[in-house]
Amino acid sequence: MSAAAPCCRPTFFPSVFNQVPATTVQSRLRDSFCRWGLPEAFGLDCGHPWGIWNDLPTAFALWLVGLGIALHFCPVGQKQLQGVVEKAQDTGQRWAEAGRCHSVAELQARLDEMDRIQREEYPSLGGHSRWAVFPQLQQPLRSYSLAWEEEHWELRRAQEYLAGHTALRRASSQGQVRIYNRRYSVGVKHRHETVQVYYEVETGEWVFLSATGVVLRRLRATEISRERIRSLDVSA
Repeated sequence: MSAAAPCCRPTFFPSVFNQVPATTVQSRLRDSFCRWGLPEAFGLDCGHPWGIWNDLPTAFALWLVGLGIALHFCPVGQKQLQGVVEKAQDTGQRWAEAGRCHSVAELQARLDEMDRIQREEYPSLGGHSRWAVFPQLQQPLRSYSLAWEEEHWELRRAQEYLAGHTALRRASSQGQVRIYNRRYSVGVKHRHETVQVYYEVETGEWVFLSATGVVLRRLRATEISRERIRSLDVSA
């Protein structure tokens, strides 16, 4: 993951990344935001917990958008478009010498120190460190705290982002479709049909359409709420 400012501390997770709970990643990001401030945009790979592998944004993506962060996903299979980030990760792993570490804590400490050296001491631009060349980055343009998030996180931003996506679902034999792992009924008479679904901001409803665009049903999207999104749980 990359950001418009150096807000994200290199972090080691002691498991395969797609098995790391989204709430754990969220907690680490909040720590980074407190240190470096809130970025204006994220450049993201496709995958857990960021999204884009499915037709609707993840709860994690909705949370970030609600903070006022623009999301820019790297096209699938084109990591070269994130070349700076990929190279930085490679450098961090080599400098930290993960194979010499005896614990997760030791590896994280080494990553933190190597990150500090590369940022504050390593001569990279005209013989000067990045810290010296870009002193303005030491002062966050958008300060962040959990109290700030409580006051300023906006559901409307997340809703409008969600409304820009349309999902395709095939109704089950009972005429049900799944949205965020929750079952919605469009009627038994529409079983096995392909159904289009989108979110309507003004009414807070899921709108279900036939393949030809006829409205089949409108149902309240109770999972799209401030509390559910910020807790990264829109599946119940």
